[in-house]
Amino acid sequence: GNLVAFSKSSQTSTKGYDRYGDFLLRIIRSNEKSLLSDFTFTVGIVSNHGNWFTAEDHNKELKVLAESYDWLLFLTDAGLAEFVQTLIVQPKKEYQAIRDAFNMSYDGTTRMNRFTKVRMELSADLALREYFTSNLPNIERWFNVISPAGATISELRNHLNVLASKPWEDILK
Repeated sequence: GNLVAFSKSSQTSTKGYDRYGDFLLRIIRSNEKSLLSDFTFTVGIVSNHGNWFTAEDHNKELKVLAESYDWLLFLTDAGLAEFVQTLIVQPKKEYQAIRDAFNMSYDGTTRMNRFTKVRMELSADLALREYFTSNLPNIERWFNVISPAGATISELRNHLNVLASKPWEDILK
């Protein structure tokens, strides 16, 4: 959007500020310790809980979230439905561990969940990782990019790959 970030760059505007997106790209492309040592790249994911509306129709809360993350993605209803259908309702044999962990967590008698963002049954985690790796192009279609405006999932993937390939041990020494 129109956010700016303080930057010591000689490439800044006359007021000494960069557009946030330009500043973020400079950090991602850099190996400068001064830029990366305290850098945190944030990606948020929201879905339609009845008050987010859609990727195109933002309410106040979604607008605030869009300004709070470097990237904000919207999980579509179709994407969530495909996940549930493919991995919970009618999974292939290789994904049965996902369904089993989900069912153990939400059968009404279990005291410990085995299928949450915090705790995941190992066999379900391994099956999910395999599913996501094998189906990445399809899964990417489950999401709309809320922010940065006009950006694409492939740009996010590129940013993440660039960051993952950095020599972090050397940068953080």
